[in-house]
Amino acid sequence: MRRHLVAPREGWQQAVEAWGMTYHTHEGEPYWFESAYYEFTLDEVNELESATNEVYRLCLEAVESIVQKGDYERLKLPEEIRGLVEESWEDDDYPNLYGRFDFSYSGGGKPKLLEFNADTPTALLEAAVIQWKWKEELFPEADQFNSIWEGLVETWEWFKDRNSFGLPLIHFTSVQSDEDLMTVTLLRDAAEAVGLMTDFLYLEDIGFRETTNSFVDLAGRPIRTLFKLYPWEWLIDDEFGVHAMQGRGQVKWIEPAWKAILSSKAILPILWELFPGHPNLLPAFFDDPNGMTAYAKKPIFSREGANVTLVGEGDDCTMEGPYGEEGYIYQALAPLPRFDGARPVIGSWVIGGESRGIGVRESNGPITDNLSRFVPHLFWA
Repeated sequence: MRRHLVAPREGWQQAVEAWGMTYHTHEGEPYWFESAYYEFTLDEVNELESATNEVYRLCLEAVESIVQKGDYERLKLPEEIRGLVEESWEDDDYPNLYGRFDFSYSGGGKPKLLEFNADTPTALLEAAVIQWKWKEELFPEADQFNSIWEGLVETWEWFKDRNSFGLPLIHFTSVQSDEDLMTVTLLRDAAEAVGLMTDFLYLEDIGFRETTNSFVDLAGRPIRTLFKLYPWEWLIDDEFGVHAMQGRGQVKWIEPAWKAILSSKAILPILWELFPGHPNLLPAFFDDPNGMTAYAKKPIFSREGANVTLVGEGDDCTMEGPYGEEGYIYQALAPLPRFDGARPVIGSWVIGGESRGIGVRESNGPITDNLSRFVPHLFWA
């Protein structure tokens, strides 16, 4: 694994905007960063693919254990959602589209799981499309660990063949954000590529019809299958979520409610309890560091590094934010590697239950946050 400097394309902003990436610059600094790229070896790509599939298998075993034991308290999942969790978990045909593991990996040793965004991962367009277009233009003879788009199309096709939806129309929703909208647009495009009918409306435009106990769109049509780029832990706490909890079985949710188990940071100590010493996991505990002197203190629910504290290894720091009310977990520190002062995290995509590619985000500090850069990658077969 190496980081190379390279001249960005002239007019790169227009090039990425042409493929939908309107959010390429944050606060005057490039978020899409093509002044560098990461090169992996084929063995490293295989290592990341293997680790992704293995950790996903562990996660499914953990969900089964939690559902069987009813071990929801430590996850801070309220009683109202538990029926939806179990209903979706027990239905083999329930749609389960995508997720993204974040790994610490330097090219040596084993990838170490930092966390799993199983419910609402973004950075999808740049991973699936933008970095591929960059590679094809600058390094057409190289390869890239990236069959994300193909995986999405194949997964929608599988859902369609299994009649996972019940009705042909799939609604998509998000809040009003360029990145969220383009993430949803990419997922819609993949669904439409296999002949599924889709429609989009913002979350605030979803209505509820009391007489039929059902959600409706702006045209008054019932919503039977809904992809929501909106976290379950937020949904639970608003009016929309109250109706969702009361209307079990009325909507097929993508992502399913059981993904809320895996998006809670509480899954990290549970994984360590179930699979202690696993080479792709880091020691993690509830309540206290359990004797560790170098660790990350993470809120059970948080996003983009908010409210994370790092202790030890010379990286002591805290990221401010609004999270932490539900409590914290403590995870052994896996310091990110450094390349020219940049610290990359590997975002490894699971599509339809299989490893399908990676994206690299890097930061100047030890915590990956919402200003971290997305840097393309390649490898030579």
